[in-house]
Amino acid sequence: MSHIRKAIITAAGRGTRQFPATRTLQKEMLPLVDRDGITKPALQLLVEEAVNAGIEQVGVVVNPESEAGIRAYFGALTEQEGQWQNDKQLLYEQAAHLQQLGERIVTIVQQEPLGLGHAVYLTKSFVGGEPFVMYLGDHVLLSHTAKNCTQQVLEVYAHTGGTLSAVRRTPEERVHLYGTLSGEPIPDIPDVIRVTAMIEKPSPEQARASLRMPTLPDGVYYCFFGINLFTAEIFECLERTIVEGRTMKGEFQLTTAQQMLVEKGAYFACEIQGEALDIGIPQGYLEAQVALGLAGTYSEQLQQWMRERGGCSG
Repeated sequence: MSHIRKAIITAAGRGTRQFPATRTLQKEMLPLVDRDGITKPALQLLVEEAVNAGIEQVGVVVNPESEAGIRAYFGALTEQEGQWQNDKQLLYEQAAHLQQLGERIVTIVQQEPLGLGHAVYLTKSFVGGEPFVMYLGDHVLLSHTAKNCTQQVLEVYAHTGGTLSAVRRTPEERVHLYGTLSGEPIPDIPDVIRVTAMIEKPSPEQARASLRMPTLPDGVYYCFFGINLFTAEIFECLERTIVEGRTMKGEFQLTTAQQMLVEKGAYFACEIQGEALDIGIPQGYLEAQVALGLAGTYSEQLQQWMRERGGCSG
């Protein structure tokens, strides 16, 4: 199995559900205090996730308004920043780190908001026919093991090959928010299925009728986690959807192409030990910060603060 060298991050969405914070700030650049105690935008967390899993190059799909800001963020220390009088060691260490990450990043501009499928299709030249990892730019990934979420996916891919999506167990009342799938367990590979059915944001009734799996508890389904590993075959399917004009609400959906791959029979899914938190919505953003805080440097202080708050009245 060849080494996976490239990843893409889709970060061109306008972030309307986080307005007005996203009026001048791309949602993927919303800041979070990471587990190491450093405040970073969500996009940086994903780039670090990829690099720490051995990815060499990261293509970031941006919109025309956000490209310059994202490039500047992952650039060298500016003259003005160099004059700041706060912790110089931290300043220079973090600036050097950002520049190193920036050297791995290629920006790809999506000129019009034509959907996730279109955004992925634009990365075809960057990918160059290789298998690649794809991340949703508004998701924060938090592993529950020593291996990050991407490393877990890459380990499964070494056994399965083909298209592979990370999934998480999701209660029935939330399936309408996510792509949801079902399939047949793979013997001798725990928590891995060969996907046989997929529905984008099904109703609970649709999920019960078409996506129930006997290996999961009642009322629980597999939903997309926010990491996919695609081969170049995805671009053939995306091109077909674009040529045929197969849109939903004026956008080309990635799941349309994914369903084509399911029909070909070589689509796998693996359950991840971790969390994928959607910062594109206010509740998800709050959950991401709390989860990172409880898993990181300020965990003890945060838990103490939470205990004190729990004891307050009024």
